[in-house]
Amino acid sequence: MTAPSPPRRPGGEALARIGHPVPAVDPADASPHAFPDGGTWRTEIPSVEGPEALAVVLKESARLEVPVHRISQGSGVWMLTDDEITGMVESCTERSIELCLFTGPRGTWDIGAGTRTESGGAGLRARGHDALAGCVEDALRAAGLGVRCLLVADEGVLWTLHRLRAAGRLPADTTFKLSALTGPVNPASYAVYERLGADSLNVPSDLTLDHLTEIRRVSRAPMDMYVESPDDLGGHIRMYEAAELIRRGAPIYLKFGLSRSPGIYPYGAQLREHTLATARERVRRGRLVLDLLARLGADGGMSPLGARVPGDLRRFPVPEGD
Repeated sequence: MTAPSPPRRPGGEALARIGHPVPAVDPADASPHAFPDGGTWRTEIPSVEGPEALAVVLKESARLEVPVHRISQGSGVWMLTDDEITGMVESCTERSIELCLFTGPRGTWDIGAGTRTESGGAGLRARGHDALAGCVEDALRAAGLGVRCLLVADEGVLWTLHRLRAAGRLPADTTFKLSALTGPVNPASYAVYERLGADSLNVPSDLTLDHLTEIRRVSRAPMDMYVESPDDLGGHIRMYEAAELIRRGAPIYLKFGLSRSPGIYPYGAQLREHTLATARERVRRGRLVLDLLARLGADGGMSPLGARVPGDLRRFPVPEGD
């Protein structure tokens, strides 16, 4: 793929006119990769916790003309009824949007004390066989109801679900998205998660642009990144870097999160008004990012709506007999 021309730098022309030095763009930093459809970026609205929040996102995205490729949920499959999952699948299918639901038990919510220590213990990993099995149960249930993208926060769960996919126990077109709460922070770990079965990998939003370039030297697996991250992930706001995030990180999903807002996981009716308000605002944040990309001449290269295929990725060999 031929690298596109660098986008206009924010404030670059005005600064140059007054003789203020503007850093040169290094063409070697550009990612050589793209999605199979030729696009370099897609969009994602995260933390859409149920049918009601989904309806808000769909209405607001139509009103503000925000194209949406993927909608993700963070509370988990277990927090939704069959009817709710089916309704969300149908609503997203009607609009050619990929729906991604989180799998299973997590260490931060079970009885383990390690995650509540200052060091954070094992984090969101699935503790013990029963937690692993719960994630598998969630994946099978969601897939049976038509969900074709699953969020994973544990490398063992990821590898297990990939083996089930390879064995035909999960549909072959199921994709696995690595959670931001597990996200790799160096090229080697990124490549390992790709080989374990990840089809897109959420990297922490505090990675530098150089870090993204380093990752792209070893892997073409799609990257997910919050342009604005929730407070529990740092609260970073990188709107003015969006064009460069695309140039360096492609193929990439731009995630429109929300800082300065209390968490909503696991979601319940007691959080209804807050959840609907934040769902609406995430779409508005997306509009702001898209407007900025347009002003910088960097809004080209978006994948067509409905695109969800990650492309050919590298995997560890699945053991015979699986």
